[in-house]
Amino acid sequence: MSSALKDAYPYYLANEPVFANEDLAVLDKYSGEVATRVAMADQAAIDAAINAAEEAMPLLSKMAAYERQAILDHCVQRFRERFDELAESLCIEAGKPIKDAQGEVTRLIDTFRIASEEATRLNGEVLTMDISARAKGYSGMTKRVPVGPCSFISPFNFPLNLAAHKVAPAIATGCSFVLKPASLTPIGALLIGEILAETDLPKGAFSILPCRRDGAELFTTDERLKLLSFTGSPEVGWDLKAKAGKKKVVLELGGNAACIIDEGTDIEDAVSRVIIGAFYQSGQSCIGVQRILVHSSLYTEFKDKLVAATKNLKMGDPKDPQTFIGPMISEKEAQRLDGWVQSAVDQGANLLCGGERDGAMLSATLLENVPSEEALYAEEAFGPVALLSAFESFDAALKEVNDSKFGLQAGVFTRDIYKAQQAWDTLEVGGVVIGDVPSWRVDHMPYGGVKDSGLGREGIRYAMEDMTEHRLMVVRNPLT
Repeated sequence: MSSALKDAYPYYLANEPVFANEDLAVLDKYSGEVATRVAMADQAAIDAAINAAEEAMPLLSKMAAYERQAILDHCVQRFRERFDELAESLCIEAGKPIKDAQGEVTRLIDTFRIASEEATRLNGEVLTMDISARAKGYSGMTKRVPVGPCSFISPFNFPLNLAAHKVAPAIATGCSFVLKPASLTPIGALLIGEILAETDLPKGAFSILPCRRDGAELFTTDERLKLLSFTGSPEVGWDLKAKAGKKKVVLELGGNAACIIDEGTDIEDAVSRVIIGAFYQSGQSCIGVQRILVHSSLYTEFKDKLVAATKNLKMGDPKDPQTFIGPMISEKEAQRLDGWVQSAVDQGANLLCGGERDGAMLSATLLENVPSEEALYAEEAFGPVALLSAFESFDAALKEVNDSKFGLQAGVFTRDIYKAQQAWDTLEVGGVVIGDVPSWRVDHMPYGGVKDSGLGREGIRYAMEDMTEHRLMVVRNPLT
């Protein structure tokens, strides 16, 4: 499978591949061996990319909607043609089980396809101006115009689709951009760049620049950039917002998502969904199921079945189609989460299964009765660990879900329409998923959080709103 990767990859500066160096070694996350090498951009290259993005805006703004749509359609076609290559490279660079990798490529295609559809729907509105006598004879209308050059910083856990959620709406709106992919997983973004380079985008419309975090200051501070969209950790995200100056900022940050299993729930169904929500791609998702709140009437049966299902998950080489649990992104991250598990156990938590680590591999782990002050409860686990607790009243469960500094998504298994409505009204999150896990997402829906989970929404149409501004025209008719 390693043949899916080339020996080396360029960065993309003003639409062109640049083999500046081979300074970034990208590891096969399962074997730990160097899989390929990538060119790293220095500050001069980043500055040149921002300048090119600024210069490209007049040409981009003149592109017709159907022309932008054609570029997105080309990407969709090429992603389909290179499906296996994209999935295999993702499996290698991210350590993502191959079935999860194939799922992400499917979502990449969806995201660009949705953007293609939305590219021709960037509409304004006609305003009723004559609200009083002084406005008689006036008419008004608005249109949406691109905000300008955008700065994108994408994370390691979805190297293709979370980059796509920034790139595709930018193309749909006619915004140029510079993208910094995660240094641990840069290949996905560079493959998107390889395909974008085949299109007729104006020179400078895009640059994709792996670089060191300490050298990426311009992505945040440069005033030529009019929007910063960052997906990653809360600590980094809020720090970037403080430095971003006058530009718009969109933050998609962390979570410790909760899932309520109410009385009357089909236990078999809920267990099958929670297993996926907690452990798909080794739990490395900001909406992965971390806290599982189960009604006391179901608790013992649900726990027994969930533990049994968790123990049956196959852990190993992500290239094996039977593997469900692959490596975490690095041994350092596995050590961190393993330390949190051990701390919780030391403070009285009950380890139900798992809790074993070998390098970057951490077994699927379930605990109960984790104290709320423990990091495993209060912070974002971002790995294959979930916590169980029982509740007596639905009100108490909702209160426990809200007992978090995060607020991204929540899942609620209930058959009571009034409880579903109550959860939607009460939970301090960006989205409430009824009858399923909080990990569920389809790529056109508004996605984002509140509290420490971020600002703004992704989901193509919603991202396009952030990447555009209203421009008003008022017309006076002196003959009226």
